[in-house]
Amino acid sequence: MIKIAIFASGTGSNAFKIIQHFEERTDIEFVVLANRKEAGVLEKAAKLNVENHYFPKAAFSNGEVLDFLKTKEVNFIILAGFLLLVDKGILEEYENKVINIHPALLPKYGGKGMYGINVHRAVVENKDTVSGITIHYCNQHYDEGQYILQATTPILKTDSPEEVGAKVLKLEHFYFPRVIEQLISEYSLEEAH
Repeated sequence: MIKIAIFASGTGSNAFKIIQHFEERTDIEFVVLANRKEAGVLEKAAKLNVENHYFPKAAFSNGEVLDFLKTKEVNFIILAGFLLLVDKGILEEYENKVINIHPALLPKYGGKGMYGINVHRAVVENKDTVSGITIHYCNQHYDEGQYILQATTPILKTDSPEEVGAKVLKLEHFYFPRVIEQLISEYSLEEAH
C-alpha cells in the first residue's frame, strides 16, 4: 500500500483531481492535512471519503505532524496549494518525497507571497507571452527545489490575471496527477528490488 499525504491550505481543487485520478487504485491511500480550519479541501476530502485533519500552523513545525505522518506510514507528501514553508524535520524524513506544484515557470515568480492570483497578476504586468506550471521537489526555500516537470500555455495580450489562472489551472489538473503516478511507479519499482 502506498500512502500519500496531501497538504493544502485552500479549496483543494488539485487535491480533488489527484484523489479522483487514483480512485480505481486499491493500492493507494490518501490522507489530507490542512493548516486552516475553514479550508475547503477538508470538505472535498470528506465527500470523497478520504481521511482528513486540521492541524494548526505550529503542528507543522513542532513535530506533531511529522509524528502523525510516521504513525500513518506515509510514503509521499504532495503539496496542493499549501502556503506554509515545509519544516526541515519533515523534509529530512521525506527526502525527495515532498512534491509541490507552482503556478508559474520557475525560477520566475517564485518565493514567499507568490501564489494564486499574485503570480498571474505578475505574469500579466510583465507582458509575458507564456506561463505555465512547475512541479518540483521541496527544499527549505520557497519554490527552489529540483524541477520534475514544467508545462506551458500561451498568454494573450488581452488575458486578465484570472484568465491566465484558468489556463494554468488546466495544466495543473492534467499534469499533477500524472507526475505523481509516475513517481509512485518509480518508487514501487525501487521497493521491489
